[in-house]
Amino acid sequence: MFFDEARIWVQAGRGGDGAVAFRREKYVPYGGPSGGDGGRGGDVILEVDPHLNTLVQFQRQSHFKAGRGAHGRGKDQTGARGQDVVIRVPPGTLVYDAETGARLADLVQPGQRLIVARGGQGGRGNAHFASATHQAPRFAEKGAPGEERWLRLELKLLADVGLVGMPNAGKSTLLAAVSAARPKIAAYPFTTLQPNLGVVAVDDEYDFVLADLPGLIEGAHSGAGLGHQFLRHVERTRLLIHVLDGSDGDPLARFDQINAELRLYNPALSERPQLVAFNKMDLPEAQARWPAVQAALRERELKAYAISAVTGQGVWTLMREAGQLLRQLPMPTLTEEEIPVFRAEPMPDFSVERAGDGWRVQGARVEQLVERTMWQYPEAVERLQRQLEAIGVLDALRQAGVQPGDTVRIGAMELEWVW
Repeated sequence: MFFDEARIWVQAGRGGDGAVAFRREKYVPYGGPSGGDGGRGGDVILEVDPHLNTLVQFQRQSHFKAGRGAHGRGKDQTGARGQDVVIRVPPGTLVYDAETGARLADLVQPGQRLIVARGGQGGRGNAHFASATHQAPRFAEKGAPGEERWLRLELKLLADVGLVGMPNAGKSTLLAAVSAARPKIAAYPFTTLQPNLGVVAVDDEYDFVLADLPGLIEGAHSGAGLGHQFLRHVERTRLLIHVLDGSDGDPLARFDQINAELRLYNPALSERPQLVAFNKMDLPEAQARWPAVQAALRERELKAYAISAVTGQGVWTLMREAGQLLRQLPMPTLTEEEIPVFRAEPMPDFSVERAGDGWRVQGARVEQLVERTMWQYPEAVERLQRQLEAIGVLDALRQAGVQPGDTVRIGAMELEWVW
């Protein structure tokens, strides 16, 4: 199967903890604090790999977690940075935040990178907290957690030329005749249920990527049939070859129907250059209809070619015209954007509310302070209390009516109010 959508979960590495240590050297009886900082957690990065053309790898693995930063050590030694995780994706991958639906990036250039989850900062060692009045701090910080999120990936093929037309018009046969692609071919509608790509080499002078795209039906612009799963792949192409079924009773009506669906889905597609391939000229009924179809298309100022994908009649004349036209058309305006780094949102103010048999304090900043406190060190707990007092959390609890013995929950920590 062709996989052009995927959901993945990414989690950056947690930062390493800071160290509590003091210099213990001969002839230095009163060595100061020397606890090093923890290493930063690894990032999760998407990178464009031009050798990929589907998202099938995410059917086997959808969870990705970067490495944790190493803890700090004595002698002011900083912990090693956590191992990054690089996830390879094909060109043309759109990246969305699965929760908000926000579009994060359009990855099109080989080697382009996008940091989708940033590693947590390492905790500071006790050497950071020394001051003139507190020369021997006996506490440090824990490392911060890494960012995590669900992402939705969507692939839009990067092809130069797209084959469009009704089901069973002969698009797959045409692709097989001019390239090494071997799509599934049969004499019934909707044989092609997934896009197929092939490289067409014309007289050793130039080549281009040709995409055989599943057939359209009426209402495709609103999602009927293959609908949007097909139409989004058309948007990347620079040129369309509209394949008409010469055995159809009214090929011009089908031609107008397909173009209407393209226009309704994206008005810009109606401006996309088109060549018309009147297929199945090996059949007598197609040969009889060709003069009238050719005349009608000439009146619309469209170039039409009579071909037979089965016998090869006119096929390479059509491919040469497509190749020459591509040389004149501008390259797609898919420019590599500055590689963004998605950082945590600004921390909101905290809130205090009654929660069952206790109180709940919520707020990213407050929860992070609690998360990074090393509770085994009394000095660290005292520092946290000073920080909570400074930002107004303790006053807010008092005003809300907290009483001695009440439980106060901040993040995953449960505390008891004692004064």
